[in-house]
Amino acid sequence: MTVKRKRPSSRRVAPRRLPRTVIAAVEAGKYFGVRAGARSDHRFIGIWMVVVGGRVFARSWTIKPEGWFNTFLKDPLGAIQVGERTVRIRAVRVRSATMLDAIEDAYAAKYTTPGSKMFVRGFRTARRRAATVEFVPR
Repeated sequence: MTVKRKRPSSRRVAPRRLPRTVIAAVEAGKYFGVRAGARSDHRFIGIWMVVVGGRVFARSWTIKPEGWFNTFLKDPLGAIQVGERTVRIRAVRVRSATMLDAIEDAYAAKYTTPGSKMFVRGFRTARRRAATVEFVPR
């Protein structure tokens, strides 16, 4: 009897989505915790997150060498805190110009206070655009 093996698909599989309750909480809230790296000693720090098309994104402001964004580049596993819930995630870098534009629009729509506007404008710079990740479940 010959056993046929399935060939790996050449199609890219879309990442799974976070639970709807987490997405709704990110849409409703302003500040969230992120801990980068599964094997790091990083603590939770507060960041801004947005939802675009039912997907959760974040953009780094400072982009420090030991900061959360660069830690995710080395070790994409981590966790986010949404309310009282801690969710294990994997960070996926965003490169699509269309998606990056939509994320900028989402930041501008969500963070509208006078103090936030400076950061929203700053998120449009090329180096910060390049520091954008999507959070997907592990």
